[in-house]
Amino acid sequence: MEGVGVKERSRVEQFERIRRDHRDDDMSIRGLAVKHKVHRRVVRQALADAVPPPRKTPQRVAPVLGAHVATVRGWLSADRDAPRKQRHTARRVWQRLIEEQGVQVAESSVRALVRELKTEVGLDRTQVAVPQTHPPGEEAEVDFGEFQAVIAGVVLRLWMFVLRLSHSGKAVHLAYANQAQESFLDGHVQAFSTLGGVPRSMIRYDNLKPAVIRVLLGRDRWENERFLGLRSHYGYDSFYCHPGIEGAHEKGGVEGEIGRFRRRHLTPVPQVGSLAALNEVLAAADAGDNARHIAARTETVGAAAAREAPLLAPLPDMAFDVTAALSCRVDAKARICVRQSYYSVPAHLAGRRVEARLGAAAVVVRAEGRVVAEHVRSLHKGSEDLLLDHYLEGAGPQARRPGRGNRPGRRPRQRVLHRRSSAVLGRRPALTR
Repeated sequence: MEGVGVKERSRVEQFERIRRDHRDDDMSIRGLAVKHKVHRRVVRQALADAVPPPRKTPQRVAPVLGAHVATVRGWLSADRDAPRKQRHTARRVWQRLIEEQGVQVAESSVRALVRELKTEVGLDRTQVAVPQTHPPGEEAEVDFGEFQAVIAGVVLRLWMFVLRLSHSGKAVHLAYANQAQESFLDGHVQAFSTLGGVPRSMIRYDNLKPAVIRVLLGRDRWENERFLGLRSHYGYDSFYCHPGIEGAHEKGGVEGEIGRFRRRHLTPVPQVGSLAALNEVLAAADAGDNARHIAARTETVGAAAAREAPLLAPLPDMAFDVTAALSCRVDAKARICVRQSYYSVPAHLAGRRVEARLGAAAVVVRAEGRVVAEHVRSLHKGSEDLLLDHYLEGAGPQARRPGRGNRPGRRPRQRVLHRRSSAVLGRRPALTR
């Protein structure tokens, strides 16, 4: 609908009408001003440019706060030397203005002033991070993430070890019952084996206890000797992030990967029969993630990982031994106590000391220069894993009746006398059948 009295929806449309009337009807500036009910200045602006000029921001006067701006600025400037938790908030500034200066002003007005002045005095600085560029085959990131799973009908709190290549985004996920050093070291060994190589430059860590004994000044750390042995064996360097939230962005790739993987593959809560079966589920999920794209990358994770794999450092001839050697005394019940869990050994060793090799998944007992017992590592304190054959060896021939399990030429069957908590994992000890 054309004609006088029609309200334009925008200034651009108004300018268009003015310019059309001037072009088609050759109307004067005065006539255009009368027809469109605008000032002659607006008509001149429309004829000069089809785009209206930006509106000027009005310079408003603060009749109440104006006299107190310098006071508030002084309070906020003094906050630069005050403890972070004892600095002025906008509400506290408002309260002080009322109590000490007798000012009657709205809190919202004070908040707007404080926001402006904090930026001016340097109290509201946003930290800027430099974008990171990761050459292929050079860097990786490591972290643990917590999750829950139902294993053999029991809800367990588990930990997911994640090693992520920074360039391709390829990640390896492994489930463990704890964050102990054996799990931490075993995660590296398994991940390097899966990737087929080791990053040539460095791996980024936060200050995990299995690696760092104490945080020193700056980037310096007092590192655990066993972790130093692993790092020396595979030939890479460590980069430790700043403690707390200040260093979270320094290994943001693995931080985000833990959350993504937990939402994508561990929701709903997985239900499996054993921890080994759960790790098979995680491995299948890793294989499926090879087809995904990260952000706007045109290359899939699998394709990028295949291109990066030849650039990784080769694996050493032998894997690093992650087990810890412990000296244990066999009690009167032919048991040893390892990390507050009990495991049986042959009865003739009662009262003697034996060597226990503690790994992420198993406990191997050695005595007299040979392996005398091997058990699945237990999950719970005070649990027992007892094998009947360890107690029958000194009971005489009457206790060993011939049967199907003890025929000549067959390996004797290892009978479980008592086992708690280890069965929850669903793992099979190497000596049982």
